[in-house]
Amino acid sequence: MDLPARVIVFAPGMEIKNKPATLVSVSPQGYYELHMEFSGRRHTVLAPISETGLVFNDPEEEFASVGEIER
Repeated sequence: MDLPARVIVFAPGMEIKNKPATLVSVSPQGYYELHMEFSGRRHTVLAPISETGLVFNDPEEEFASVGEIER
């Protein structure tokens, strides 16, 4: 995962749903540092990892199929 990364944020406890943002860092103290736009101005948001869902805008690279894996 390369940072900064464009993401969509879901943090119901902060009343943030489907909001675009830029993920700047992931803190060992348990929060995401995000840059988000509110009222036309950029703000830094510290969102708790345990209560926040992120969807990365850029899809994962496709890999060639390796074949079936025996389980």
